[in-house]
Amino acid sequence: MLKALIFDVDGTLADTEEYHRLAFNESFAQAGLEWDWSVALYDELLGVTGGRERIKHFIQQQHPNFAEEEKIDDLEDYIQGLHKVKTVLFNEKLEQGLVSLRPGVERLITEAHKHGIRLAIATTTTMENVTTLISCTLGKASLAWFEVIVAGNMVAAKKSASDVYDAVLSQLSLPASECIALEDSQLGLKSALAAGITTIVTQNHFTRTHDFQNAALVINHLGEPELAFEVLQGNAYGHQYVDLAMLEDIYSHTQA
Repeated sequence: MLKALIFDVDGTLADTEEYHRLAFNESFAQAGLEWDWSVALYDELLGVTGGRERIKHFIQQQHPNFAEEEKIDDLEDYIQGLHKVKTVLFNEKLEQGLVSLRPGVERLITEAHKHGIRLAIATTTTMENVTTLISCTLGKASLAWFEVIVAGNMVAAKKSASDVYDAVLSQLSLPASECIALEDSQLGLKSALAAGITTIVTQNHFTRTHDFQNAALVINHLGEPELAFEVLQGNAYGHQYVDLAMLEDIYSHTQA
């Protein structure tokens, strides 16, 4: 039987990517850098998982001589500093209430918790971002609902590698066959599938062109009783929003 739900964070629980983009740009400005990540550029940069990795990739591609020109002895340390400031700026936006959960997220998490379905998080973002987002949207008490949280800096390889999901399964002491993952991106889907987990994808603006081959279901959001989701790929078995009854249907069909 289905025993656990494993959630990605950015783009899955909430549409956070635009606020991440803005925080990156603000951190660059504070550092005196004339870098501006447009929406189109950030679309491309999301193909690299992890904020520090994203900055490093951008420098390698757009400013390969940056360290020499700016006389930076330790580029990794410099990137770490930029990302630390970005994290502070992003969390300020969360604390200001600028970010809300996507449709159906609070309802599904609350229902799962009420019925004893175990909850976990597998993400490439920082632990600070996770805990602040959950506290500012679901309330601080809800942090205890998530039995396991594995963040990107806690594993050797980030998504699309299976490391974060492998770590979650290990800490839950559950086989992949007893879990369902909820993701929003191609890299996240690949990560969950590599761990052997049935995966539902809730597409968003930044992932609308991604390839979601082998997802159990692709929808535009989790839906609400008064706000049906749109099925983009797969079979929803007559359901119009994601609840435990629907997840049991998907689970039973994928395990058959």
